[in-house]
Amino acid sequence: MLQLIGFDGDDTLWHSEGYYREANDAFARIIGQYVDLDDVHQQMLATERRNLKLFGYGAKGMTLSMVETAIAVTAQRISAADIHRLVALGKAVLQHPVELLPGIREAVEAVAQHHRVVLITKGDLFHQEQKVASSGLAGLFQRIEIISEKDAASYRRVLTEFNLQPAQFAMVGNSLRSDIEPVLRLGGWGVHVPYHLTWAHELEHGLGDDEPHLITVDTPSAIAAAVAQLRVRSSL
Repeated sequence: MLQLIGFDGDDTLWHSEGYYREANDAFARIIGQYVDLDDVHQQMLATERRNLKLFGYGAKGMTLSMVETAIAVTAQRISAADIHRLVALGKAVLQHPVELLPGIREAVEAVAQHHRVVLITKGDLFHQEQKVASSGLAGLFQRIEIISEKDAASYRRVLTEFNLQPAQFAMVGNSLRSDIEPVLRLGGWGVHVPYHLTWAHELEHGLGDDEPHLITVDTPSAIAAAVAQLRVRSSL
């Protein structure tokens, strides 16, 4: 039976992607002063993907990728003043307020009545630590894991430290690619809570439409019931 439930952070517990979208839109407006590029967002995405293994996820990596992309697409014509504006965009993302999704505290509390709960989030260590502290949710979790990449190896390490098998674990999150697919591939369970905005990189996954170890819900208020359903399935 299920014993441990993991929760994602960004766009599962608190709002995040919207701030990145605002920064990327501002980036496109700055670049638009130099060149007419219909695919500037695709250029930026390609740069971010190349840099993931160097910079990791988060606002700092995004900022460095914006500067790199800006220099490339403007043939080095971008001004120092505009590069400064790009850096300011990244700082604004790092300083955004932490706003919980409606009903998420109650959802975590409800799940915690029957299971051990952990927070497993990825991204820049300092930024994620700040968001966890500002969220007011830290006390609900038995453990907080901030990792550089959510893959099978990372989830397996957490389960080993808890002395659990994958079938005893379920992950709750908004990203099928990072939160759900690696866990299901290990033999675990997932509750998908889609967010209305998703970074293009996170949209790519290999899951089918009918995954027996997965339940999709529309709102945080439905998470506890979904976990209860998975608990029943896991005991059969």
